[in-house]
Amino acid sequence: MNNKIRCMIVALLATLVLNTATLRAQYPVKKTIQDARRKVVKVYGAGGLGGLEAYQSGFLVSPEGHIATAWSYVLDVDPVVILDDGRRFEAEVVGFEPQLELAVLKIEAGDLPYFAIREVPPTQAGQPVLAISNLFNIATGREPASVMQGYVAGVAELDARSGVFKSAYQGEVLILDLVANNPGAAGGALVTRAGELVGMLGKELRDARSGAWLNYALPATTLRPRLLAIVSGEAIVEPPKTELLARDKSHNFETLGLLMVPNVLDQTPAYVDAVVPKSPADAAGLRPDDLILLVGKVRIENQDRLLEQLRSIDRRDPVPIVLQRGSEILSLRLVR
Repeated sequence: MNNKIRCMIVALLATLVLNTATLRAQYPVKKTIQDARRKVVKVYGAGGLGGLEAYQSGFLVSPEGHIATAWSYVLDVDPVVILDDGRRFEAEVVGFEPQLELAVLKIEAGDLPYFAIREVPPTQAGQPVLAISNLFNIATGREPASVMQGYVAGVAELDARSGVFKSAYQGEVLILDLVANNPGAAGGALVTRAGELVGMLGKELRDARSGAWLNYALPATTLRPRLLAIVSGEAIVEPPKTELLARDKSHNFETLGLLMVPNVLDQTPAYVDAVVPKSPADAAGLRPDDLILLVGKVRIENQDRLLEQLRSIDRRDPVPIVLQRGSEILSLRLVR
């Protein structure tokens, strides 16, 4: 290593130490933690089978009870949210963005502490951060959320997998110098020492190439436009339609040429098992292993919900769907 490079590294380390000392003086970390913990919530929902945890984290993004969290199987049922003060609320999913693996919940409460969804400068490598979440389900009631302290190690494109499935989100993430990849941490808040929200903790994922666990967060700058849209009501998930048409006038799996995986559980996901040749599903481009996420703006949690929504659509009308295929999110239109 030549002297010029050595001097540059020393100068960088000196700047980092100086910036950290300045931040500690300006923003006492104890107060930042206390304030941020009040805005982080515990989320409980589906899970408990096959080693799947039935809990994760979230954080308040409006005083009216909007909560940002990770979009996951935990939300396959209406979740229960526990606030920092121990209050429990039933929550509903009011919007989600599959490509960002982001969901927004809503509880009926007001005057709540929250993280403002404001513009912040892009987070840089070396930034000191705090990760706040309900990792390992340590906090089940009024207990405070867990806090980890570390740095942003870098910014990189995500290329990761959950089991055999590639992550739907493939954009930039904040790589963290702290162990954030723990059960229950997904959806937690990543904040600066000043308490500014800079990211949302990601789900448990492994690097697609090396297989190593990743400690990362989705940048707040990436989440901000969709969060604002959902909180303002522009991306509301509609409630399921309950008025069903007669079977000979509505859509169903047969009229669209869909063969689904065996529906043996109460919450069997809407995975396509096969597609009938020359059917509307075939013409639209559906394939085996596609996971149907939305019909119109109605979230499809399971096969029963999918069939119910198809029964509410006249056979003469097209069926707009959103599906996940590997790491891709696709919008298709089935026409009979």
